[in-house]
Amino acid sequence: MTRAKMFLLFFASIALAQTDGGVAKSVPPGPAPGVGFSINSLDRSADPCVDFYQFACGGWMKQNPIPPDQSRWGRFGELAERNREILHQILEKAASPNPKRSPLEQKYGDYYASCMDEKTVDAKGIAPLKPEMERIAKIKDKSQLIDAIAHLHGISHGGGFGGGGGGSGRPLFAFFAMPDMHDARQMIANADQGGLGLPDRDYYLKDDPKSVETRIQYVEHMQKMLELLGDRPRAAAGEAKAVLRIETELAKASMDRVMRRDPRNRDHRMKKQQLASLAPNFQLGRYLKGVGAPPFEELNVGNPEFFKQVNASLKSVPLADWKTYLRWHLLRTTAPALSAPFVKESFRFSGQILTGQKELQARWKRCVVFTDRDLGEALGQPYVDATFGVEGKQRTLKMVQNVENAMEKDIRELPWMTEATKGRALEKLHAISNKIGFPDKWRDYSALEIVLGDFLGNSLRGAAFEQKRLLSKIGKPVDRNEWRMTPPTVNAYYSPPENDINFPAGILQPPFYDNRLDDAVNYGGIGAVIGHELTHGFDDQGRKYDAQGNLNDWWTEADGKEFEKRASCIADEYSQFVAVKDASGDLKLNGRLTLGENTADNGGLRLAHMALEGALSGQPTKSIDGFTPPQRLFLGFAQIWCENSTEQSARLRALTDQHSPGRYRTNGVVQNMPEFQKAFNCQPGQPMVRKEPCRVW
Repeated sequence: MTRAKMFLLFFASIALAQTDGGVAKSVPPGPAPGVGFSINSLDRSADPCVDFYQFACGGWMKQNPIPPDQSRWGRFGELAERNREILHQILEKAASPNPKRSPLEQKYGDYYASCMDEKTVDAKGIAPLKPEMERIAKIKDKSQLIDAIAHLHGISHGGGFGGGGGGSGRPLFAFFAMPDMHDARQMIANADQGGLGLPDRDYYLKDDPKSVETRIQYVEHMQKMLELLGDRPRAAAGEAKAVLRIETELAKASMDRVMRRDPRNRDHRMKKQQLASLAPNFQLGRYLKGVGAPPFEELNVGNPEFFKQVNASLKSVPLADWKTYLRWHLLRTTAPALSAPFVKESFRFSGQILTGQKELQARWKRCVVFTDRDLGEALGQPYVDATFGVEGKQRTLKMVQNVENAMEKDIRELPWMTEATKGRALEKLHAISNKIGFPDKWRDYSALEIVLGDFLGNSLRGAAFEQKRLLSKIGKPVDRNEWRMTPPTVNAYYSPPENDINFPAGILQPPFYDNRLDDAVNYGGIGAVIGHELTHGFDDQGRKYDAQGNLNDWWTEADGKEFEKRASCIADEYSQFVAVKDASGDLKLNGRLTLGENTADNGGLRLAHMALEGALSGQPTKSIDGFTPPQRLFLGFAQIWCENSTEQSARLRALTDQHSPGRYRTNGVVQNMPEFQKAFNCQPGQPMVRKEPCRVW
């Protein structure tokens, strides 16, 4: 799980009709065979004390090869497929002309129908993009260049606040609203690094053979896309190299992902005039007017050094190259909504080369994702009615409360923390709020125009609607009821500035939670996820925020040093795990990049174990399928991480993902837990028994 936006994965299930307070509801009867927790997923030839992940998931991995339209296949992927199908049914019904459709059904139905109308999209070719390309072609000077950048920011899908890579979804840099790091009640403007076409700065800067090869392939890809746009091959080749030069300079000035994980490295509040002085060539006032930002006097600048490079590049790079750069980023982000040649070439690089995916997903699957992206809280309403309902919130709240009680007990009993810091930690824990399932108030999409038959236009208007909505928040109070994930998303997150944990309806389903199974399996699944998100409030990033969500060091100096010592143990442990083995040498995990997620995995499962002990207190111990409750808890935890991955996807994730692969999310945790070793009678010296186990929480 993560604290901010991650890839969109979804859940769905076959529905049954059920009456709830006199209102007909559709609720899932449980997963299809093999979908949830299953003893058949085990590999009994493996020794759980040697490789617990293989023992728990070996059968599943053998039975579930990677589908050709995926680069990684795991329990999340299974949820995605089932969820896409239920969303597919909702959208197919809504896409059919019907005078009885509600205004929301008409919006997401027409959006989906426009996306599915491949014949019309192909017939239009590049025509829908021509007005935007002509706007760029008419740029005559650097002032008009700033206007064009502001315009493209207004119609492009981009990133939001968080650590990550710095919002590379939009050209040149990122600009968005975020909670003020020192007054989390208020939203503030934020300018940050961005503007890259490859997944991370390191793709531009590393000299290993794989990185060099990827850059060559990227240039070839840009050239092919520009040729599809109508450029001559020789001109397109030169243009692609010019884009790479611009992006490489931006990459050199970008902070790496490990540095960005520390919020203090992104904390640079300044007056507008200070940023304008830092990058005078950028013409900040002109940009803010063009992007439609409301008036403000101060903002946060995530990486001031990056804007020094922006200033230098705006001066040194020829205007013609900047126009090419903007054309490329417009084309790159809109390609999925264009005709088949653009879609196929975009997939060839982004799917096949970068992730190892063999086949492009069926169009309906892609259209489900696009509709959820731009109308997620509209589409989420029938999804919630079909799969979740009020009773789902009540079940989850009970488990959250049990895990929170376990964390309170854990904090009180920590042997290394002083009473002063414990008091502040408990204050923060008690202040954490919970958002479960879906928003209390749905987003209003009445201002978003959807035109039947205009897929690209709908996509651009969807991005513009969201950008305007987000920028309007600058200077206003933080809306703590707002969600940053749509209801069908199979994920969860903790938000440091809002000090809340968030569980969309999509994840509150098997294999994470199954009301037909025993408490042990459910605590190993959703219980560990709840514990994971709670622990994020106290990981190496979360601990730097106080109970009110402000960036504030509330630790004693001695306790801070004790925390760092224990966190370093986890970082060193995971840095030894090999993510990819190939001829160019082993690629190991970056234990500092994955530190927060690994800390949360370790703390989350320990809290789930404590909560299960409390839930079973006084009850007779009962084995099921030959496994005791503690054993089933650990099996339930491992099985949510079962996965297979292409080599390319594993490499990409090792370089950019703050989460470890499933094997190490399992083995890396249990080898630190005496409770696991006791449950499976593991002996000192076996691989799942660390000589010096790591523990933070």
